[in-house]
Amino acid sequence: MSRKEIEEQIIQNYQRDEQMMILIFAQWCVNHELDPAELYGRAYPQQTANTALQQGIELTVPKEEAGEIPHDTLLSVLSLYGNEDLAFVVTEEIEKLHRKNK
Repeated sequence: MSRKEIEEQIIQNYQRDEQMMILIFAQWCVNHELDPAELYGRAYPQQTANTALQQGIELTVPKEEAGEIPHDTLLSVLSLYGNEDLAFVVTEEIEKLHRKNK
């Protein structure tokens, strides 16, 4: 493989993994009856139209069909991709969920 091919493969892998992160986020929101676009908009108000997020939302399934996504898993994945602002908003929602379930 040439250097350029290796670089292209790395970029493709990153983009695929980033799409998986978005899907995990969107499904977690669906599982907790939250709007992924609204949460994302609170974290990144300057990014009103996010094609990758819309694609991720389209791939979600009803919460009855989805597996559980632990809060820590979502926060770790968001952190891995540098989405600290989104992780902050998610943490706020987790705190609300805990208060509601008490």
